Amino acid sequence: MAETRRQFDPEFRAGAVRIVRETGKSIAQVSDPGINDGTLANWVKKDRETRGEAAAGQLAEDERA
Repeated sequence: MAETRRQFDPEFRAGAVRIVRETGKSIAQVSDPGINDGTLANWVKKDRETRGEAAAGQLAEDERA
């Protein structure tokens, strides 16, 4: 039997990322049983890249120089 993947609409993804970003809560605290921690972490990472922010523990491009 093939596995079916849940599809999340862009508004839902943006809302989950916004909660992580604005509240400072961890990804594990924000994810619910319907969202895998790794999936939410990917969304947050992509949002940080889009915003030009460095990931936690990494230096930004200008800081490396």
